[in-house]
Amino acid sequence: LNKPEWYLTQVLMWIGNHSKFLDDKIQPILDKAGSSVNAGLEFSRALVMLILEKLAADIPCLLYDDTLFCHLVDEVLLFERELYSVHGYLSSFPSCMHILSEESCFQRWLTVEKKFALQKMDSMLSSEAAWVSQYKDITDVDEMKVPDCAETFMTLLLVITDRYKNLPTASRKLQFLGLQKELVDDFRIRLTQVMKEETRASLGFRYCAILNAVNYIATVLADWADNV
Repeated sequence: LNKPEWYLTQVLMWIGNHSKFLDDKIQPILDKAGSSVNAGLEFSRALVMLILEKLAADIPCLLYDDTLFCHLVDEVLLFERELYSVHGYLSSFPSCMHILSEESCFQRWLTVEKKFALQKMDSMLSSEAAWVSQYKDITDVDEMKVPDCAETFMTLLLVITDRYKNLPTASRKLQFLGLQKELVDDFRIRLTQVMKEETRASLGFRYCAILNAVNYIATVLADWADNV
C-alpha cells in the first residue's frame, strides 16, 4: 500500500521492454491478417487494466491517511505522464484518472490538495525571504520587482493545474478550478492582513512588496485568462 511506485514502475518497464518484440514480431502478423489492432497499445491497455484493478482495491484503504493517499496520487500522476509521453498511450483508453475521478476518491483528493496548498502558503508567507525578489540583483529580469511569496504562489497554482489537467471530464476540472479560486481569495486576504500591519509605513519595503505582488498576480491571471 505504501509503495505504489513498485507496481507502477514495473508496468512501465514491461511496456518498454516488450515494445520491440511486439513491433517486430507480433505487429507484422496482425498486419498480414488484415487486423487494425496495434499490438503495443493493446498490450499497454491490458497492463493498465491490471493497474486499475489494483488501485480500486487499494484506494479505499488509503482514503484517510493523508500522507499515503497523497503519495499514491503523486505516483499515479507520474505514471500517467510517462505512459502518454513516452509510450504513446491513447487518451481514449482506460486511464488511472478515471479511478481518481470517482466521487469518494476525488473529493478526498480535493481535500488533501487544499490542505497541502494552505500549508505551503503558510510556509511561503512566514519565510524570511517572502517579500524579497529572487532576482533583486538582476535589474533587466526583475522589472516588476516581484516578491518571492507571489512567485511561489503562482507556481503553486501552476503545479495544481498540471496535476488535474488530464482529468477526463470538464466538471472535475472545474471543481479544481474552484479550489484555485479559493486559494487566490485566501492569498488576497492574507496580503490584506499584512498590508494593514504596514499602514503606518505606506512607503515601507514590505508595503511596496505587497503592491508589487498584487500587480504581478493580477497580470499573470489576466494572461492565463487570455490563453484559455
